[in-house]
Amino acid sequence: MCGIVGYVGPREGVPVVLEALRHLEYRGYDSAGIAVHCGDRLEILRAPGKLMNLTEKAYSAGLHGHLVLGHTRWATHGAPNERNAHPHTDEHDRVAVVHNGIIENYRELKRELASQGVRFSSDTDSEVIAHLLARGGSDLTGAALAVRGKLRGQYAVAAIALDDPGTVVTFRNGPPLVVGLGEGENLVASDPAAVITMTRRCVHLEDGDVAVVRARDVKLFDRSGRTVERAVVTLDWEPGEVERGGFRHFMLKEIHEQPGAVSETLHALVPDVAVPSLAHLGLDAATLRRFASVRLVACGTSWHAALVGKFYLERLARVACDVEYASEFRYREPLLSGDTLVIGITQSGETADTIAAMRLAAESGAAIASVCNVRGSLAERLAAFRLGTHAGPEIGVASTKAFTTQLVALLALALAWRDAKGLPADVTGTLLERAWALPYDLEGTLDHAGEIPAVAEKLQHASNTLYLGRGVLYPLALEGALKLKEISYLHAEGYPAGEMKHGPIALLDEAFPVIALCPAGELQEKVRSNIEEVRARRAPVYVFGDAGDARLAELAEAVIPLPDLPWPLMPVVTAVPLQLLAYEVAVRRGCDVDQPRNLAKSVTVE
Repeated sequence: MCGIVGYVGPREGVPVVLEALRHLEYRGYDSAGIAVHCGDRLEILRAPGKLMNLTEKAYSAGLHGHLVLGHTRWATHGAPNERNAHPHTDEHDRVAVVHNGIIENYRELKRELASQGVRFSSDTDSEVIAHLLARGGSDLTGAALAVRGKLRGQYAVAAIALDDPGTVVTFRNGPPLVVGLGEGENLVASDPAAVITMTRRCVHLEDGDVAVVRARDVKLFDRSGRTVERAVVTLDWEPGEVERGGFRHFMLKEIHEQPGAVSETLHALVPDVAVPSLAHLGLDAATLRRFASVRLVACGTSWHAALVGKFYLERLARVACDVEYASEFRYREPLLSGDTLVIGITQSGETADTIAAMRLAAESGAAIASVCNVRGSLAERLAAFRLGTHAGPEIGVASTKAFTTQLVALLALALAWRDAKGLPADVTGTLLERAWALPYDLEGTLDHAGEIPAVAEKLQHASNTLYLGRGVLYPLALEGALKLKEISYLHAEGYPAGEMKHGPIALLDEAFPVIALCPAGELQEKVRSNIEEVRARRAPVYVFGDAGDARLAELAEAVIPLPDLPWPLMPVVTAVPLQLLAYEVAVRRGCDVDQPRNLAKSVTVE
């Protein structure tokens, strides 16, 4: 959602903040702005549209200052225009704020302030925060401690004041905030990706925290107003990972980074290549045997990973597993107990619905685990057991390497659980040994994707597309369809191939292309029969699967080859060409691949 940056230190702050904002563009936004402490005034610059519009404006203005706020806005209250862009100030321009979240009681606060003669200059809920802070006196820290108690809803706020030229005050309830700890300078941001070019050391704020950030020190207050210390996390990312590195788009770069990301995740989760143990993460055999069932809670692409995880846990480990949309799980009364393990799956570790679901599960007595890509994130802090993925920063909004590494983490969990239950070791050992070759399988899949541009050339003109899969590849049909929708804006639907006759087949004709997932394996003949049914309705079929199947070659417009692998490994390699297809279609349609319209990378508010 909205991106927040605040800088205080010896450097010129405008270039630092603009560069940090650039690393937050992937979150999705419609406008951007900065506030610069210029000594005798707070200077505000805002621009609708892309960050480049603000950058040109800022450098033309020639502003200088060592205390700067920045913001990229994803509109909630008020239209996406310059009037509603952040930062917002009080009517005397003495306090500037940037905000991510939703202030649920802003109308009530706005009426109260208006009755006191306050004039508002925007349609946002965020502006009330600036007026409240300005009315809190000359001490910005004291004002922040008081104002946060008046706000209902979810918020991450950073503020500066004309009367305090060396301080950024920031506070949160819900959306994430981190403080990047530099040498004689510090940075506040809504995401670690914004601080990595300056420092790897950061502190994640907890809900209710207020951080007073100066160039040489940071002071934290907890919800009760007491000073508190928070752990310093060292990011395991390289600064170059948040750059495109010669690729046209971040998404394409991240697709090609998957062999390395899968390898890193495997090595981190299974340090002994011959033994599928997660004891070093607290999930030793005795602990795993204590749990009778698993609930996987997630949103979006992570939910599709959870669907694959259900196959892993039930077929390999023989553990009862349910998959839940986090946004639905949190609004009912799930039956949980101490022998249930609830696993929140989230790339960012800050997805609002997933965090709320994990908290609900903990309150109900369940044990909590996370599958997460960001060390020190809230999901990891809530979890007793942390299955960290090692995808590195994922900048493209459409998830790629985060998805495949989530699959690897869930497979590692299933194999460890299988081993803990004493199920046949030959199957476990063979699968683990074969899993270590996954990076090479992914590289081979990338090398043999030559027909995808030709398929994309035809698919770009379609109005609708149906993705079909069976078994463990049905979730991949859902994921492939989601990728196409997200970045090319073409309607697509994923469906179980065996269910096609129960409705979707009525839609098929020569203008309705079908993507079928049909690798070699136990369900190949059944999927081939479904493809026969599609061709009988004259719909064109593009197959991702067994290139050696002569009948598939006759039926399909093209066959994109997939390697012949054990079924648990197929989802990981199948994801890659589906991602590439969506990418190639989006490029041909002239879409903004890395920042698709209306989408945010990390949904940190409801």
